[in-house]
Amino acid sequence: MAGTVKKGARDAAIDMAPDEFRALGHKLVDRISDFMATMPAGKVTPGETPAQVRAALGSTKGLPEQGSDAGGLLDEASQFLFDHSLFIGHPRFMGFITSSPAPIGALADLLAASVNPNLGGWVLSPAATEIEAQTVRWIAELLGYPTDCGGLLVSGGNMANFTGFLAARRAKATWNVRADGATSPDGRKLLVYTSAETHTWVQKAADLFGLGTGAIRWIATDNRQRMDVGALRKAINEDLKKGDLPFLVVGTAGSVSTGAVDPLPELSAVCKEYGLWFHVDGAYGGFAAALPEELGCPPDLKGLSLADSVAIDPHKWLYAPLEAGCVLVRDREMLHDTFSFHPPYYYMQEHEEEPELNYHEYGPQNSRGFRALKVWLTLRQVGREGYVRLMADDIALTRQMFALVSQEAELEAVTGDLSIATFRYVPSDLERGTVETEEYLNKLNAALVERIHASGELFITNAIIDGKFLLRACIVNFRTSIEDVRTVPGIVLRLGREVDRELRGRVAAK
Repeated sequence: MAGTVKKGARDAAIDMAPDEFRALGHKLVDRISDFMATMPAGKVTPGETPAQVRAALGSTKGLPEQGSDAGGLLDEASQFLFDHSLFIGHPRFMGFITSSPAPIGALADLLAASVNPNLGGWVLSPAATEIEAQTVRWIAELLGYPTDCGGLLVSGGNMANFTGFLAARRAKATWNVRADGATSPDGRKLLVYTSAETHTWVQKAADLFGLGTGAIRWIATDNRQRMDVGALRKAINEDLKKGDLPFLVVGTAGSVSTGAVDPLPELSAVCKEYGLWFHVDGAYGGFAAALPEELGCPPDLKGLSLADSVAIDPHKWLYAPLEAGCVLVRDREMLHDTFSFHPPYYYMQEHEEEPELNYHEYGPQNSRGFRALKVWLTLRQVGREGYVRLMADDIALTRQMFALVSQEAELEAVTGDLSIATFRYVPSDLERGTVETEEYLNKLNAALVERIHASGELFITNAIIDGKFLLRACIVNFRTSIEDVRTVPGIVLRLGREVDRELRGRVAAK
């Protein structure tokens, strides 16, 4: 009878005997290993439409009434994913800033899910909490940031930046912002200063946390897409004269479009002068602070160590599988002051001599998964020296790509910072410099990105700089080799000529 539990072992359909789990696990790991071995020789993506993927999934089917065999389900799911996915781990994936995942990180996720600690409270996750705390210290050490800072692992760059934003709001509001909201009792507005190159997380934060997007002051950039410090200072002074409350400056350590690094030391000096919170979005480029200058670290990147808070993403340049973001806050008590609440149903035993670390008091989540394990294990496997070499190789490969593109008459190389290069395809017979030509080149290169994706040979994205639609290649991929880089100009030229012929209705030369 449904709802009745009999004596003895419970017959739970969801459970799995140890021998069955072992057999299915071995088989799945074998399939994944075969996939990893053959993936580099295949396409980066099948280039399918949403309709094609939905049809293959059978997305119109209803929820099954009865359960199915676990082994068959794992076979079916793995085959579906292998047949219909874009492979971020492919050596010619040079698109969004998401890295090829470390194999030990994949195994770590299996181990973490099997133990399944809840890192909201120490009592629920004693070993996992201490591993996360050590991981945060190691990340700070790698960046050259104070290791006695506060910090925790979050889902990604948005959440890491949100956490720093909220700590800044709590620290710099001159009233009880937790109780009274984001506008001061006398009507003053909290204002944020950032460059036009900052990731869109800042708009989400201003919207979600009560300031409104009108509280963002977009500061102009120089010809290298870096924040103009003079323009920043002018904007702050103008807002102070109006009686508003500047509280936060966001510097970028590796912009999404081009990898540009703001003049962080100068921004820090401005923040100290005006008493503002200095936050650095280093989700992509922050880890490059571990490199010496001769291996690709921009001098300004070392200024990251001066920030009040920093956002970084281990699932970018530490090659951790998704999800793994991290936030560091110089004054750990500011995190506690921002997020700590004590409802009666959260009774956590405290030991005065050796206080427990309850992460629900230091960030926005209460229930938290064990994200730190994959980062911790990979840091131990690779070490500082190994990471320096991996990141330096990515930068060197990008510079070689930029040089190869520069050698082609029909390719225009535009920017090269950190491990991002931008360029565009320009047919040799076009008259340069006219409005009509620029409009056509934007249309051509936009269509070219779509054609490259459909081909499955390469995956790159785009950037728009000074109104120009550019192709953008980013390497945070330990599987990418010089051979892969050398294929890029040829693929772009071949497909660019093909798209150009179609758009202009020209007949291919015989």
